[in-house]
Amino acid sequence: MNYILKRIGFYLIAFLAAITLNFFLPRMMPGDPVQMFLAELYKGGGKIDEATIRSVEALFGYNTGEPLIVSYFKYIGSIFTGNWGISFKYYPQTVREVIDRGLNWTLFLVGTALVIGFIVNSLLGIFVSWKRGSRLDTTFTVGGQILANIPSVVTALILSLLLARTGLFPTGYAITPLYMPPTMFDYFKDIAYHAFLPILAIVITGLGGIMGMRANMINQLGEDYITMGIAKGVPQHKIMFNYGARNALLPVVTSLAMQIGFLLGGSLIIEQVFNYPGLGKIMVNAINGRDYPLMQGILLMSTMLMLVANFMADIGILFLDPRIRNQKK
Repeated sequence: MNYILKRIGFYLIAFLAAITLNFFLPRMMPGDPVQMFLAELYKGGGKIDEATIRSVEALFGYNTGEPLIVSYFKYIGSIFTGNWGISFKYYPQTVREVIDRGLNWTLFLVGTALVIGFIVNSLLGIFVSWKRGSRLDTTFTVGGQILANIPSVVTALILSLLLARTGLFPTGYAITPLYMPPTMFDYFKDIAYHAFLPILAIVITGLGGIMGMRANMINQLGEDYITMGIAKGVPQHKIMFNYGARNALLPVVTSLAMQIGFLLGGSLIIEQVFNYPGLGKIMVNAINGRDYPLMQGILLMSTMLMLVANFMADIGILFLDPRIRNQKK
């Protein structure tokens, strides 16, 4: 119980540090979001006078004249009440409404890629560690490391040029516009069709996990209990999966949560390349429009997802590894 409380305290401090940066960093960026909003209003034929400017500033809570520290504490309070403000770019929608629209698609991409990547990296890592030193081991480990070190934007652009621009896969959207699927199966098939390339790009950028699983397995294969199992004639597949892989997976569970942050960051770029309607596309629009509330909301949501994932990994390791449980007693 003490271990869990300590971890909760650690993540609360990390969350406070994250929201502090989240508040101050956008305000250090050049540009005035109110003036940009008024410029768009002017283009639409709106009447711009002093009263209009003051009304817009009051609406968005910008240039209120109050000290920055007061605005900071108000911002912290608004986080827990769910009032994240109104979006400049998508006015009159609230930040929560805009984020909710893109969050589901981003979670779908990241979640699917995370599961597929975990399975692929784990199975390949287990297999090549058992065949270590072979040509197959060299091919998978070196090839996976090369692919993992290619920037995600480059991987996405290559896939887009080779597969999307040629007409084999769609070049945008999460589902075909104006498409009325006759059945739910056709609906989900269309979603999978549009998500295939973004998910593939995310999985490719995470293929470096093969090396981590391979190293863990090689360490386990050198243990005495593995040698004893081989001497007793235990079947090879049982030694590989029931003995070696079971223990080698424990460090991978921890790294899995850490990968969520990298996957979220990579998916934001990949979504932009494939014109996928997730948080990445919304984030780019928010940056271009100096939409402080929306930028803060997206960064806040990403931070919360990463902290929760890491906390769940800590709890998972606590229950999966009896050695850690015994150390905490």
